[in-house]
Amino acid sequence: MSIRTHLIAIAVAAVAAAGCGKKEDGAKTAAPKTEAPVPPPKTEKPPEPEAPPIGTEEVSYQSGDTIMKGFLAYPADDARHPSVLVVHEWWGHNDYTRARAKQLAEMGYTALAVDMYGNGKTAAHPGDAQKFMMEVLDDIPGAEKRFAAARERLVASEHADPERVAAIGYCFGGAVVLHMARTGADLDLVASFHGNLSTQQPMKNGAFKGKILVFHGAADPFTPQEQVDAFKKEMDDAGADYTFTGYEGAKHGFTNPGATDLGKKFELPLEYDADADTASWKAFSEALAQVTAK
Repeated sequence: MSIRTHLIAIAVAAVAAAGCGKKEDGAKTAAPKTEAPVPPPKTEKPPEPEAPPIGTEEVSYQSGDTIMKGFLAYPADDARHPSVLVVHEWWGHNDYTRARAKQLAEMGYTALAVDMYGNGKTAAHPGDAQKFMMEVLDDIPGAEKRFAAARERLVASEHADPERVAAIGYCFGGAVVLHMARTGADLDLVASFHGNLSTQQPMKNGAFKGKILVFHGAADPFTPQEQVDAFKKEMDDAGADYTFTGYEGAKHGFTNPGATDLGKKFELPLEYDADADTASWKAFSEALAQVTAK
């Protein structure tokens, strides 16, 4: 029963009881006046907090003779913030990579969506994606230089703290950031989301001083269990500070909301998984905050 209904019931009962009562001299008892019950105050849902303002820039940088087209996002203030390199999937530097950079900026980081293919080119078909990816992977020294050029461009920003730098990657990008960790790159943290884990250059003991996070779809046929086991052994042998998290039922591309449609279109085992996406981003965010805290 609501407060209002309860008050009305009490008032009605009081009126009825007063109407039946008599004074000792036989005079009728007048019914007392009742006031209308006051309804409870209305409560309004508080407005959703607005995302903090951010700034964005289209940026160019160079590696060898190739012009790279990046995208920089940062909190809209005058401070220097911890910095994050965001390396794209095999589709190339697209809107998804930029969205992650903006998401990081809203969290208080300066982020550069990296271009590993050059000239900002992207693939609309898996055949082109495979071609672009292999052009980079067939020239590992060149890939390392492209990553280093992106890092140099990021820390040159007036919004970036050059002493606190991390890197994350998706799919192809996950393989890239793990490779850079294996080379002992100057990074506080690397995180791979549904990335390839295999390598021809296993990490040497003590090579990487930062933290390694791997978020893996347990139902991803592109990264079979044998590859997972080999990666874990490699990290253990190298004494690496790493965390491996597998998500039951998650397939390749589980962080990308567009993965399901792409999977259906090209008959590939790609599928977005909202739970795995949310959980992996939360774990990454907490680790990033910890390693970049002053």
